[in-house]
Amino acid sequence: MKKLINDPANVLADSLVGVAAAHPELNVDLVNRIVYRGTPTREGKVAVISGGGSGHEPLHGGFVGLGMLDAAIAGEVFTSPTPDQIQEATKVADSGAGVLHIVKNYTGDVMNFDMAAELADAEAGVTVETVVTNDDVAVEDSTYTAGRRGVGITVFVEKIAGAAAEEGRDLAGVADLARRVNASGRSMGMALTSCTVPAAGQPTFDLPDDMMEMGVGIHGEPGRHRLPLAPASEIAQQLAEPILADLDFTGGPTIVMLNGMGGSPLIELYLMYGEVKKILDAAGVDVARTLVGNYITSLDMAGCSLTLLKADDELLRLWDAPVNTPGLRWGV
Repeated sequence: MKKLINDPANVLADSLVGVAAAHPELNVDLVNRIVYRGTPTREGKVAVISGGGSGHEPLHGGFVGLGMLDAAIAGEVFTSPTPDQIQEATKVADSGAGVLHIVKNYTGDVMNFDMAAELADAEAGVTVETVVTNDDVAVEDSTYTAGRRGVGITVFVEKIAGAAAEEGRDLAGVADLARRVNASGRSMGMALTSCTVPAAGQPTFDLPDDMMEMGVGIHGEPGRHRLPLAPASEIAQQLAEPILADLDFTGGPTIVMLNGMGGSPLIELYLMYGEVKKILDAAGVDVARTLVGNYITSLDMAGCSLTLLKADDELLRLWDAPVNTPGLRWGV
């Protein structure tokens, strides 16, 4: 294992020190491992928070800031944050208008966020709404979940719900919108290599050089199929076709994200997007907005994922609203 680390046991703590040094506009609680906006949630604004295991950067801490998250809680690598951490973030972020929890559908995350919401209500009177993302079409049940995994649509939910909260919608309105975004999005991912968790020191799974994992999860969970390595054009088909078969994306605008898993360079990601765009054009999908890059990763895994969101004029307006975070920035 070759990684830019000190002690494998301190990777998260050391990384958060770096986040604080690189982004003085943020407030990083190194004890509770929470990233907050530098300016507290304004009075009367719904606080939007998320979190999960580390190793998926820039998700979630990289999306804290104007127009997106008010706070992000960092668990250890691929491990849910604790209820105490989540409760602390919920109490601190609340400004009196309530808090939206955006939670990826992994058993530990769902359980710990639910517990934290109950504690925050009981001990501090904080009203919490929870939205669980479950957009992965690859598998119905997996190592970490009951039901579909929450993956790329989480970025879309955080951006659009964050914009809605910024413009002053109430908690119920922000939560309903977040659920609509989740229901309108689908994702599929693939891997060319495994990732290596620093504490483990070896690849999570063995993947021969001439094979690829189709439908892999963001923690390295097995996917639909292990197949011989194929050209990018064929990989694009195997990503896009299950998504298009699961939801009709014609008849309106679509937001598309071609996301890197952490170990594939942008030259390959753009090449992959070019192949995906041909398939979407042929299927009659109107691509209105595009993201290409690393937004929800799996440490050093080579590969990519595809996320489509069936949008409308309202969702496009909220997507285009100003955002200023380390991981996403436009309109400011």
